[in-house]
Amino acid sequence: MKVNFRYLLTISLVTALGGLLFGFDISVISGTIPFIQDVFELNETMKGWVVSSALIGCIIGASFSGRLGDKFGRKKVLFVVSLLFGISAIGSGLANSIPTFVSYRILGGIAVGGASVLAPMYIAEVSPAHLRGRMVSLNQLTIVIGISMAYFSNYFLLAIGENAWRWMFAAEAVPSLLFFFALFIVPESPRWLVARNDETKAHFVLNKVAGPDFADFELSEIKESLAGNKKRGTLKDVFKKKYSLILFLGIFLAVFQQWSGINVIFFYGPDIFAKANLSVDTALFYTALVGVMNIVFTILAMRVIDKIGRKVLLLIGSAGMVVCYIIIGYLFKIERTDDWMLLTFIIITPAFFAFGLGPTVWVVLSEIFPNKIRGAAMSVATFALWVGCYSLTLTFPIFVEALSAAVTFWIYAAVCIVGFAVIYKTLPETKGMSLEKLEKMLVKE
Repeated sequence: MKVNFRYLLTISLVTALGGLLFGFDISVISGTIPFIQDVFELNETMKGWVVSSALIGCIIGASFSGRLGDKFGRKKVLFVVSLLFGISAIGSGLANSIPTFVSYRILGGIAVGGASVLAPMYIAEVSPAHLRGRMVSLNQLTIVIGISMAYFSNYFLLAIGENAWRWMFAAEAVPSLLFFFALFIVPESPRWLVARNDETKAHFVLNKVAGPDFADFELSEIKESLAGNKKRGTLKDVFKKKYSLILFLGIFLAVFQQWSGINVIFFYGPDIFAKANLSVDTALFYTALVGVMNIVFTILAMRVIDKIGRKVLLLIGSAGMVVCYIIIGYLFKIERTDDWMLLTFIIITPAFFAFGLGPTVWVVLSEIFPNKIRGAAMSVATFALWVGCYSLTLTFPIFVEALSAAVTFWIYAAVCIVGFAVIYKTLPETKGMSLEKLEKMLVKE
């Protein structure tokens, strides 16, 4: 099988621009916190609400995008997502009241929720099995690039002054416009096309990816997996007993990825660095370093995910985060918050996440659900992910105030220990298998 890697990479990268906007949108808030806290006179509870408000939109977007993708196609819904990103960026930057600001942030969250469901699912559906891990990991790579873009954009726009926060949000309109026009070169998912009885177009796309033999083989497997019922799966189908294992794994991994605590560092990085007595510009600089570390280790994960497998990466990442959180908590406990050790471990923690939970959870979620229910099941798992993210983001400042920073980071360490144990005991390895073969292995009739 000779893969047209340039074509596969092109359509995967374009789709993964949704991930870049996802990363930018959820992280841009971190650099604006000192400004909007003053402008809108926010206390700690209100700050938690304003920072996490976009995640309400993520929950909404994740709830419906998979099913909309099943009904109208992955590509059409991604077009809508790109427009929502742009509208949210401009609206958030122009907002003059908390209700207006929160409304536009929620709109951007809806776009993030949609991108988080549809981008990895689409890439998995067009990729050959032996390249699927690497290709789906592109989405995570663009997420962390988007996070870094937000951090660096925030850092350089800081010079504008008191209205810098408005430009920080508005900057997202540029990549959202690029995403919209780039989507025109992306074909529809072949698996969605087969479900819509358009086997000719599906064969054309698969043939363009890896030649006629690959197209014939994949088409026959897709048709077999949908045999007897090409009707799209409903939420009721997702909760059938035969899907119980994969549904548990999907929801658990999604929630664990968030409650591993990493988004505390991504969203509240400048706040945490401020506790180390750093100035606003220095805190934003160190936050940008977190983004660089994230990119480097995501690339390393991409290079090995199809060789050593998904499970090993998840275990390495979880174990590393346990160690980092224990040390960070200890440093807060003994009040060593103003030296290099705290800064070092706050920067190292995202490296373990980027090597393990970051890319690998999205890969596994895009793989484990059968063709018939993939859209609906991805919505369920991603809904759980964003509920986890929202609850984490909302509670962090409350936990720190009520329990102390040390205890809060030790809670995240305990969550990572539980995650390590569940993954070790229950998650099968999925590398190198077609989506249809995985379906036969994981679904218990």
